[in-house]
Amino acid sequence: MLRKIALALLGLALGFGAHADVKPGEPAPAALGSDLHGHALDVRALHGKVVVLSFWATWCGYCMKEMPVLASLQNVADEKHLPLQVVLINSEEDRDVFRHTSGVLRRQAPGVLATWDRHGEIGKPYGADRSIPVMVMLRRDGTVAHVHVGYGEDMLDSLLAEINALLQEPRAAAKGS
Repeated sequence: MLRKIALALLGLALGFGAHADVKPGEPAPAALGSDLHGHALDVRALHGKVVVLSFWATWCGYCMKEMPVLASLQNVADEKHLPLQVVLINSEEDRDVFRHTSGVLRRQAPGVLATWDRHGEIGKPYGADRSIPVMVMLRRDGTVAHVHVGYGEDMLDSLLAEINALLQEPRAAAKGS
């Protein structure tokens, strides 16, 4: 019994100790998964926008609590014409689960981009292979600003403050100018 408790505590400690290989200030890896039609999404396609990535799965209770908040955030950004894009990246679930969940998301927040990371490769640089949900915020130039592992409603104010600060940063100069 004590051994089971010790192993459970060790597992929790390892989950909370998950870290990202990509650090703030570094360029984000280009790949963001593929949509329902198999079209690949790339960070470069979102240049000029603040991007919020969320790695999630339907079996993750915290992920399912976070997703409606991010959908609402995208809806507000769309209404106010803010340069913000939420990308919800389904991690390691089968295509039918991704297809169904993406359909629900599209009805709630048409502006949200939903992509699929079937084998969890896209999330690895951010630590999403060790723990989810993982939320990554990218600056308009595609560099990583913040990486958050886990989710709780007590985080909302600080997450919104980070997003607002990123939206206040000046637009990145166009390449080649």
